[in-house]
Amino acid sequence: MNPQLLEKEITQDSKQRLAALAEEGRKASTLQLEQLSIKGYEQVVKVTDKKAQLTAIIAIHDTTLGPALGGVRIRPYASFNDALEDVLRLSKGMTYKSAIAEVGFGGGKSVIIADPKTQKTPEMMFAMGNAIERLGGNYIAAEDVGSTMEDCKNIRRATKYVVGLSQAKSSGDPGPFTAWGVFRGIQSAAKKLFGSDSLEGRTVALQGLGCVGAYLVDYLFWAGARLIIADIDEAKVQKIAKRTDAKIVSPDQILSVECDILSPCAFGGVINDQTIPQFRCKAIAGAANNQLLRDSHGVALKERGILYAPDFVINGGGLLNVSAELEEMGYNPTFSRNKTHRIYDCLSAIYDIAEKNNDSTHAAAIALGDYRIKYGIGKRLISPTFHSIIE
Repeated sequence: MNPQLLEKEITQDSKQRLAALAEEGRKASTLQLEQLSIKGYEQVVKVTDKKAQLTAIIAIHDTTLGPALGGVRIRPYASFNDALEDVLRLSKGMTYKSAIAEVGFGGGKSVIIADPKTQKTPEMMFAMGNAIERLGGNYIAAEDVGSTMEDCKNIRRATKYVVGLSQAKSSGDPGPFTAWGVFRGIQSAAKKLFGSDSLEGRTVALQGLGCVGAYLVDYLFWAGARLIIADIDEAKVQKIAKRTDAKIVSPDQILSVECDILSPCAFGGVINDQTIPQFRCKAIAGAANNQLLRDSHGVALKERGILYAPDFVINGGGLLNVSAELEEMGYNPTFSRNKTHRIYDCLSAIYDIAEKNNDSTHAAAIALGDYRIKYGIGKRLISPTFHSIIE
C-alpha cells in the first residue's frame, strides 16, 4: 500500500476515534463553564466538573497576534482567588513572551486547583480537554508546572488544541529548550556585566531544580560555573550536587547568598519588597515566570545596580519550541534551537535600550512587546496546523 495513503487512513481513523471519545465524554460530563468579567482580559473562564473533581481557570489575555498559547499549571492553591491571581499574571506574561518571541500567538494560561501528586487523574485532564475544546481554538494548552506530557495526552483525547506531546510530529518536553534559553540569557548578563560571556569561575545561585532547573544546572556545570543550589526536594538536591560539585543551601537562604548571578527557577513573586534588600548578586536571570511581584520592583533592582533579565524574554525557549510544531511544515528541533539561541541577542538589545533610556530592563521589554502588539509585528497570518494524532 502507498505509505502516504496509509498515513492518511490512520489519521482519518484517529480523527474519528477522537471525535467519538469527545462526544462520549460530553454526554457523560458534568462540565460547567462560567465566564468571569476581568478588565483587561479578553476571556476568563471558571471551569468545574464535579464528576471529574475538576476546578480550573482558563485566562485569555490578548489574541491580537494569534490564538492564546500557554501551559496548564496544576497547584494546590490555598483559595480560588489565589489561583485567579496567578492565572491572570501568567496569561498576561504569555502575551509579552509571545510578542517578544514573534511566534504568532497570543497570551493565555490555565490553572487547575489540585495537588498534582495526589489528586490529579486522567479523568480530570480529559475534562480539562473538554473545556478547552469548548473555547474553539482561542486557547491552546501545553505542559507546565505540575502537568506532564501524559497529562497533555489525556487532554488530547478531548481536543486537538494542545501541544508538547510525545509523538513523532510533536515537540515533546519543552524543558531543555527553556533551560537553554535561560543559559543563553545568563551568558548575555555576564557579557553585559563583565565584558565576556564566559561563565568559567562565575558563581551562579540556582533556586529550584524542577523540569527546567535540572537541565540548566547541567548546562552551567559544563560551562565551568561555580554552583549554589536549593530545592525543597532534598534527595534531588543531594543527587545533583554530587554530579555537579554544587554547594547546597536551604531554600530560605538561596535568595540572599553572595553570587554573580541569581537564577530563580521556581515560582513567581520572588523579587519583592522583602527580598530586594537581601540580594547579594550582580544580576538576576532565571526561568521562573512573573519574578517581579510588581512592575515597580524592576525599578528597585535598577536602583540597586542589579541587572535583571526580564523573565518573559529569558524563559521563552519552551514557547519557541512548542509553537514550532504548529507551523505548516511541522516541528523541527534545529529550527527551535536556533531561535532559542538568539534569546542572547534579544536580551542584549533590551539591556542597551534600558541603559540608553535610563529605564529598567523590565520596562524596556514591556515597551518592546507593546510596540509589536500595536503594530502587528509577528502577527499570525496562517492558522496553526495540528499535526499530532491520538494514540
